[in-house]
Formats: sequence, C-alpha cells, structure tokens
Amino acid sequence: MKIAFIAMSGIRAENEKLVAAGLTMPGVVERSKVVASLPSLSQLTLAGMTPEQRALSYHEIDDLKKADDLPMDVDLVAISSLTAQIDDAYQIADRYRAAGIIVVMGGLHVSALPEEVLQHCDAAIIGEGEMTWPQLVQDAEAGALERIYRPPAGEYFDLRNAPMPRFDLLAPRAYNRITVQTSRGCPHRCDFCASSILLTPHYRVKPVEKVIAEIRQIKTIWDKPFIEFADDNSFAARPHYKALLRALKHERVKWFTEADISIANDLELLDLMREAGCRQVLVGLESPTGGGLDGVELKRNWKLKQLPDYEAAVRRIQSRGITVNGCFILGLDGHTPAVFDEVYRFVEQSGLFDVQVTVLTPFPGTPLYERLRTEGRLLDERAWRKCTLFDVNFEPAQMSVEELEGGFLQLVQRLYDPDFTDARRRRFIEMCHARDDEDWSAALVRDAG
Repeated sequence: MKIAFIAMSGIRAENEKLVAAGLTMPGVVERSKVVASLPSLSQLTLAGMTPEQRALSYHEIDDLKKADDLPMDVDLVAISSLTAQIDDAYQIADRYRAAGIIVVMGGLHVSALPEEVLQHCDAAIIGEGEMTWPQLVQDAEAGALERIYRPPAGEYFDLRNAPMPRFDLLAPRAYNRITVQTSRGCPHRCDFCASSILLTPHYRVKPVEKVIAEIRQIKTIWDKPFIEFADDNSFAARPHYKALLRALKHERVKWFTEADISIANDLELLDLMREAGCRQVLVGLESPTGGGLDGVELKRNWKLKQLPDYEAAVRRIQSRGITVNGCFILGLDGHTPAVFDEVYRFVEQSGLFDVQVTVLTPFPGTPLYERLRTEGRLLDERAWRKCTLFDVNFEPAQMSVEELEGGFLQLVQRLYDPDFTDARRRRFIEMCHARDDEDWSAALVRDAG
C-alpha cells in the first residue's frame, strides 16, 4: 500500500487592511511564519507507527494552485489541516476521492466537527491518532474501513509508547526548525484554547530517553538543528523537566518552547533551561489588565491570579538570558478600546524581547465558540477562513467590530515600529552585558532574527 501524508500549511488572513499591508510588519506574522514552516509532527508520528512494507511520502501544500504537485499514484492519503485551511483541505480530499483514492482526515477541526468532515473523506480520526491509526491502515488494506476511528472512552495514548517520528521523510533543506513533543495537554483550561487539551484532558509527559532519542535522530539529518518543542505547556511537571533539561544539556542544541508564566518562580529551572540551550520561551500573557483576564482560565481563574507578577516575571526570565515572546489576545470580554494603549505600555515597561498580538478567535470545539454561539455573538458560525488569529468573527463585549479591527492594526504598527523593537532588544543586550554574557546575548539576537 502506498500512503501519502498531506499537511496544509501557510498563513492566511481575510482582513483586507492587513492583506493590503502585505502582512509584512515585523512580528505580526514572523511567529506565524515559523509555525507555518514547521513540519507536521502529527503526520510524521503516524508515519512512524505505520506498519512496515508500506511506501510512505510526506507533502505540504500552502496554495491550491500547487495541488497538481501532489501525488496521485497512491492508495490512501491522510490529510491534516488547521481550521483556517480546512475548506482548501476539503477540495484536495474531494479530488482524491473522485480518483477512487481512500481519504482519511484528522486533527482538531476533524475532532470538533466529524460530521462535516465526513462529507469529504472516507474516514475521520477523532482524538489522538496514535490510538487508532494502525487499525485504520489494516482495515483499509482489508477493504473494511470504518467511517470514524476514535479511542475507547476514557483511554488516552501513553507517551511511553510514542514511536520515532519519520523525520527522514522530510527534505532537510526545507526546514530550519524541527519539532519534538515532550508533553501533551495542559493543566489549565482557557476558554479560547484550541490545542491538544481538546484531544485529552490529562497532562502527560514523554520519557526523557525518548525525547533525547528523537533529538539524536534529528541530529543525524541536520548538523545544527533548532528544536521547537511542540508542547502546549512545557515544564508543568517540574521534576520530570529538570531531569530532561539535565540530559538535554549534553546534546548541545538550541531550542524554543511554550510555557506558562509560573516558570519565573523557579530559578533553578530557569538556570537549567539556559544551560540546556533554551533561546526563547513563548508565554501566553493574554492581557495586561484584570478585566481582560477575569474568567479566561476556566478551572481556577489562574491567569488572573498571576497578573500582579507579570512584569517582574518577564524580567526574571530574561535576566537568565532567555528571551520572552509575550502573547496578547485582543478582544477579550473585559477589553475596552483602552486595551491597545495598555498592551503597548506593558510591552514598553516590561522590556519584552518579542511580542505577539492576535485577535480573539472562536475555534470550533472550544468553550469560547460555544459560548459566543449561545450568546448570538458569532458573525458567521461557519467562517472557518476567519480562524486565522487576525480576523474578527464575533461581536466584542465592550467595543465595536470596527474598533477592534482598527485598534488591532494601529497597535501592530506601534508595537513593530523598528525603533521600538530595537530599543527593547538593546535593553536586553545591555542586561546580558551586565552579567558578562555578551556572547550569549549576541547569539540570542541572531537566533531571534
């Protein structure tokens, strides 16, 4: 059997003003471009657990005009897509089905809306694909494919059994960052979050030896790889991660990850991160105001409780020579038009090395989507192409749609003004110089671009 793994990639925006600006303002999309250029780890993982004697290939497509480049001499295609690209994915799926080729689809959007997806594919994978993929392949070969594959109720994939992803399917020159997953899930539950928490309610970690084995496999293909840990919240299990960091130190790789702001409270952890090669950590700050954060985290209102320490926490992390990419979401229910100035002021005062701003986005399957739908605040219940993080598809609580769109664009222009960005980065370099870390700071600036 020949199997093609196809991942939808690229960055999109429906906002005409952002498109007219070319989406070129530094920082607006530089993080998104990185994400768009990362290989699909989920696809490579399924490839890694595909039974032997199957011919496998991996492909990415960011434009339907390039669909003619996709292989047609295959027996089965497995397609993954973010919500913003799902309509394009459907067109590709329809083309394969018309040619009599089996089409399987999986991912967060598929898990949220399987009945919609099944209009365009032969089978949908719900939840964690590792739980059902081997059986699906066996069924496809036997001509007994089921419509839906989902794990048994209450069962979740044990990362101790994680296969080695098929990194060898990638074209080395096409990627300057490679993804490795060290954990799955998140201990928090934010109403807007469309991540692995939708696939599993439990936070799990991958054994240290498996993570190191994956990194060593990557190093056989890339001489000096930059690793991106594909985690929703690294370091939530402190003892485990400290052991991982001690092992990672000997691999001499540079890496990036995502974590919550609580890492700033563990100075030993920060020192280990630096020693192990951490260049930057992305932290979801979401809002610089209590009104914006109130109710965002649904379990314990955790993020609101961290707000008083936000600025000091950013400084503590960066004092270790690790840059922080602080992420803010505009349009939260507690936001008024004053929030745009408040975000700018926080970035200036905290000295954030990098900043990322997005628009509140109701992804299907999230508590946010259901709440806004129930409240009648969605502008279009099926505007999947607006699930880009840059487009507004809801009625804000304390401003108009036009105020949110206009304020977002103006904030972007202010935040990514070259002089403002350079001033923050100079502050970071000066701080590193004061710690006699001149070589380290130069490397960080170079890596951050």
